[in-house]
Amino acid sequence: MKAMRYHSYGDSGVLVYEDAERPVAEPGQVVVKVAGAAFNPLDVAIRAGFVRLTFPVAFPHVPNFDVAGVITEVGDGVSGWSAGDAVVAFLPVTAPGAAAEYVAVPAEALAAAPRAVDLADAAALPSAGLTAWQSLFDHAGLQARQHILINGAGGAVGGYAVQLAKQAGADVTATASTRSADRIRSYGADRVIDYTATPLPQAAAGQQFDVVLNLVRTSPEETARLAGLTADGGAFVSTTFPDFDNAGRGVRVVSVSARSDAAQLAELVARVDAGDLRIDVAARRPLTDLPAVHDEAVAGQLAGKTVLIP
Repeated sequence: MKAMRYHSYGDSGVLVYEDAERPVAEPGQVVVKVAGAAFNPLDVAIRAGFVRLTFPVAFPHVPNFDVAGVITEVGDGVSGWSAGDAVVAFLPVTAPGAAAEYVAVPAEALAAAPRAVDLADAAALPSAGLTAWQSLFDHAGLQARQHILINGAGGAVGGYAVQLAKQAGADVTATASTRSADRIRSYGADRVIDYTATPLPQAAAGQQFDVVLNLVRTSPEETARLAGLTADGGAFVSTTFPDFDNAGRGVRVVSVSARSDAAQLAELVARVDAGDLRIDVAARRPLTDLPAVHDEAVAGQLAGKTVLIP
């Protein structure tokens, strides 16, 4: 099969499109023919070696841990899945990934793919959707009628978070650029702050939120200002590993690292099929474009979620 791999840490030039051995289904696994593999910013950090202590990989490594596709082979001990089933999964981050024609997937990570969207586009759901779900409900404990600030709503996780928070009955304030503001409003946000026009601390002056969800890399000073917008006894939740752990005033500070959860993923899929959760894909590109996608991500030029097609 063909795969995009790298044989050492480095810049995007280490990514090569080459022949690789097609995986076989070990016990507890299935093999999936890849329809789409979603790009995530973490892919860049792993490839560059910035997070090698947290996410060490064996070389040669196939990146991309979000996959949608069709099962072609079922390993021993796997029940409930058959060849021909369309599935999605959040793969183990350091395992051989989905930037290939085929990938081996732990059966415990699988959920049936949504029927309401193109199969390739469904790859944009697993890790981003699960990050949003777990941030809001597992960590923040978001409840109806609470006020939440979602900083960085224009990204994939933010878009899901806005939709899920509104469905939970929360009052949602979101930050987004002009480019994504209309989309975020269409998701149901009660207020959208254009951070390119008005700095967030100024735009939110005098407001307090039961939950602040930060999806943007922030300096220690910016993080402290964001935490200051959290109401006494509220939750400050961040996906960007802030160097910050004490907001005082009874505020819980939580750093989120998403985990694969098939039951939660199945719930997200059900919402997609019910028309309650929208998947936004900004670009579908051939797998051979992956080095360029990495470079564009570093330069801040990606318009949104990108799905790579083998």
